[in-house]
Amino acid sequence: MRDFTLQAYNHLLQSLQKLSYSFYTLENYFQHRESGFGHTRIIILRHDVDKKPAKSLALAQIEASLGIHATYYFRIVPESNQPDFIRRIADLGHEIAYHYEDLTICKEDTEKAYESFQKNLAYFSTYYPVKTISMHGSPAGKYDNRDIWHTYDYRLSGIIGEPYFDFLDENVNEPDGSRFYFTDTAGMWDGDKYNVRDKSIGRSSNGKVKVHTTDDLIRFLTTNRNVREVMINTHPQRWTDNKAEWLLEYTTQKAKNIIKRFLVLRTGQ
Repeated sequence: MRDFTLQAYNHLLQSLQKLSYSFYTLENYFQHRESGFGHTRIIILRHDVDKKPAKSLALAQIEASLGIHATYYFRIVPESNQPDFIRRIADLGHEIAYHYEDLTICKEDTEKAYESFQKNLAYFSTYYPVKTISMHGSPAGKYDNRDIWHTYDYRLSGIIGEPYFDFLDENVNEPDGSRFYFTDTAGMWDGDKYNVRDKSIGRSSNGKVKVHTTDDLIRFLTTNRNVREVMINTHPQRWTDNKAEWLLEYTTQKAKNIIKRFLVLRTGQ
């Protein structure tokens, strides 16, 4: 079975259900974290809708058919911000949230960026009462959109969580070997050497995690029963059963990874 297809995604979700994981949106996770999850093993499903929101709808429909809800982070730009798809995904019961990039849009003018953030947050809140946000980080982008929070506090806007600060930050409490983050950012699950800002977290008992394919991810979670909290982040535009679209995405990503690897090496990450 080819990886990063709708069939592969459906197989992933059904496999995780068989492992007795409970599924959470980012909003639900942050709302319940303080009270704890007991012995429940949880999966936090997150999708960055960078472009082609029709692909996001396809994943959202698979999740809904399995009784699963996920978080969909939409950008304000036209290739992501398409109202019909936002509404249809929200109608399926999924969380709609803001994939912010205001510091980039405003060319590092922090005051204008915050005004832009507030305006865009209000816009997405017309579809769903937005409670979480996540930064968008183009690998070639000059600015780190998270830097806006050196000056402002997103919690004053009613936001209860931002995954890069409230789940992925190294200072957030992480019981040994129990919390993991996997992202398909580079067109694979172990693409940290190509990723400028979006890095995986977590470790196994021997300090090494070998998860390259979706089947590897399933095997890892099957054999490592001590893993309690897992955030899985996808970019839905790359998940398709259409062979021509899949091949185009695959070859395009391979080319991007060459550039991204150069950028990672240049920045010393």
